Amino acid sequence: MVVLKIIWLSFFSLGVLFVIAKLIGNKQISQLSVFDYIIGITMGNIAAEMATSITDSWVEPLVAMLVYGFTAFGISIISIKSIKARKFLWGRPLIMYQNGKLFEKNLFKAKLDITEFQMMCRSNGYHNLADVGTALLEPNGQLSFIPVAARRPATPEDLNLFPKQEEIVVNIILDGKILETNLKYLSKNKFWLRERLNEQGYADEKNVSLATCDGGGDVSVYMKMPKSETKDLFE
Repeated sequence: MVVLKIIWLSFFSLGVLFVIAKLIGNKQISQLSVFDYIIGITMGNIAAEMATSITDSWVEPLVAMLVYGFTAFGISIISIKSIKARKFLWGRPLIMYQNGKLFEKNLFKAKLDITEFQMMCRSNGYHNLADVGTALLEPNGQLSFIPVAARRPATPEDLNLFPKQEEIVVNIILDGKILETNLKYLSKNKFWLRERLNEQGYADEKNVSLATCDGGGDVSVYMKMPKSETKDLFE
């Protein structure tokens, strides 16, 4: 009976966490503020406590989770509406380096030493500070770089080239099933798709693991491989 209760409460706490997470919004770990990070850890601990509350009531942890969740939701709405609140909650970018000068006070505020700063530069592909015009520490702890103009990668505009704008690539077959909704989005139908498959030597879409279509109507097909690759190609 105790095991069944733990199983039920575990699924229930996961469901509550899922609903709260969807309410707060989708964010990557690197995009979380310090406040979001603390809230996430706290709610996880409360959910674990609720799942294993064999003798104690599980209502109190549930209420605590809801309070934390709605507080995080309210804070996120406030930070969207108010610039001052956003700066207070998220912080603001700090200039670490600019035009050959290291800002030691900002490094101290970020709790970074010069060696750590150089390591972060190297991990972003800048092995020589002479290639960096400006380095900013974003509120999420990530470094952003503005390269020196003479050493940044050339763009098509620099070369007076005007390539065609790429559009999204749409999945039209997934796991052997035709995605009719996506075909309608492309203004195509099954007959058109099967003709494209026949042109590439595929008689049945069930043998296709993935097929995509770009904005120009070009179809890329990736067939299913029932056998696993036994060779270690990375030895």
